[in-house]
Amino acid sequence: MAKKEKTETLNIPGHVAIILDGNGRWAKKRLMPRNYGHVQGAKTVEQICEDADSLGIKYLTVYAFSTENWNRPEEEVALLMKLLKNYLKDCVKRANNNNMKVRVIGEKSRLNEDIRNRIEELERSSAGNTGLNFTIALNYGSRDEMLRAMRAMVRDGREGRLDPEELTEQTVSRYLDTAGIPDPDLLIRTSGEERLSNFLLWQMAYTEFYFTDVLWPDFNKKELIKAIESYNQRNRRYGKVEEV
Repeated sequence: MAKKEKTETLNIPGHVAIILDGNGRWAKKRLMPRNYGHVQGAKTVEQICEDADSLGIKYLTVYAFSTENWNRPEEEVALLMKLLKNYLKDCVKRANNNNMKVRVIGEKSRLNEDIRNRIEELERSSAGNTGLNFTIALNYGSRDEMLRAMRAMVRDGREGRLDPEELTEQTVSRYLDTAGIPDPDLLIRTSGEERLSNFLLWQMAYTEFYFTDVLWPDFNKKELIKAIESYNQRNRRYGKVEEV
């Protein structure tokens, strides 16, 4: 990946999560179809992975397709699935060239078999990489994730593998799609929207939020640094009283 940047003056968040928003509006401003914006947005994801790595970010998670996105027009969903399939194929080579470990979270059963196969290939081929930990949330919804986790915990409880009396927050986290991934330190959402949209609700209990009007295809390293600079102005007390 890109050469590491000097960031001595910045406290770099270990895990950055991004809600990629504004692809359609970006295309509309250019009198182009929405899918053109999604194509450009995918290119931005590729670049931001390199930028995040160069800044010293260890974990990057992006919200690529939500469980609610199936409600979009059928034609747009079909084009998005085609774009995702091609992206996942290209990502195998890119991940290994850049020493990037890739993981896909979400409910995969609704995805086409060819997409599921490409996810398996990507995760398997990049599993030994030691650079940026890149997570793609695909057909992901946090409430769906928690429901699936609860069902698994109930099954394990019935079969004697889980004692309800010993249930802790750490236990719940192990049942989530993000098991083994630290909670995000910073959430970035582009395009001016200021909501979580069912993204990592459990994991973002103490995450710092940064909202920007920049549309996702226009988001770049300069904007990422702005978000990190804003993060550096926050005082993360985790419920504790600040000492005077």
